Amino acid sequence: MALTELIEKSSAGTMFELSGVLDKGTQQLTDRIPNSISLNAGCELFNLFVTVATHDLGSLSDFKDKLVRQGNRYIAEAALYSEKIAGFTNGFVKDGSVILTHSYSRVVMKALLHAHKRKRISVYVTEAKPRGLGLKTYETLTAAGIPCTVVLDSTVAYVMDKVDFVLVGSEAVVESGGLINATGSNQIAIIAKHANKPFYALAESFKFRRLFPLSQYDLPTHGPGVLPFPRHIPEAPPAPLINGQPLVDEFKDAMFPVSISTGSWTQKSMSAEQVALNPEVDYTKPDLISLVISDVGILTPEGVSHYLVGMFAG
Repeated sequence: MALTELIEKSSAGTMFELSGVLDKGTQQLTDRIPNSISLNAGCELFNLFVTVATHDLGSLSDFKDKLVRQGNRYIAEAALYSEKIAGFTNGFVKDGSVILTHSYSRVVMKALLHAHKRKRISVYVTEAKPRGLGLKTYETLTAAGIPCTVVLDSTVAYVMDKVDFVLVGSEAVVESGGLINATGSNQIAIIAKHANKPFYALAESFKFRRLFPLSQYDLPTHGPGVLPFPRHIPEAPPAPLINGQPLVDEFKDAMFPVSISTGSWTQKSMSAEQVALNPEVDYTKPDLISLVISDVGILTPEGVSHYLVGMFAG
């Protein structure tokens, strides 16, 4: 929508200038969000369309009008993608299905609410620390009347035997057919594979992206600031005291005193600085993914590769 409006309001007089305006607009959009993987996928697709469309270029004014019309039509169509995906997903949901989902995804929410209208389902949702977006999923599903339970991220293996399949959203689906999604998706996929449970990824086709990561460290979001070891080892904090005496009971490693005078306690938690060192997304290899359910159809990971090759080959 932003790039279409940018073309409409642009005063560029040549195709070279228009391309520069789009590049600058894309960069400005990217700079404004911390995780731009999905955004870059959409911008890349839009810029590809502009490049291909120039082969049929008349006057620049007519060309800009054409781009704006087609951009607005695509915007209207894309608004319906989640409905199409929900319809495809419904075919995998049986009456009484128990589903595990991770964090919060708009397209997954659409699919679950769509299935609830026709069938009885129950949902386990991960808490998805540190942002806790699983709680948003829980609140929405519960309000819709869907039985839903929040599980700790570390409890996924415990509940997997009760699950019929896993349903997650996508930040991007890459050229290998692998998935980039909220951190924790990869370990859920590994557990699902071991338990022989299907792992389905839902993704709008504008999230298909020409990337070919081989590991977590090939992601665009990875850098030297992700999970580094400290250069200097900090000194250990002093032992907690109660009435001037060191705490020596079995809770000393997991708790610390909030009020020495009253002896009240709270659990330790990561600091904001420690949380910030962790990645927001991770990479799930294609062999762990059962199917990618998209607006362009139900695809195997290999099918995503073929689709991307065909799309970018024109």
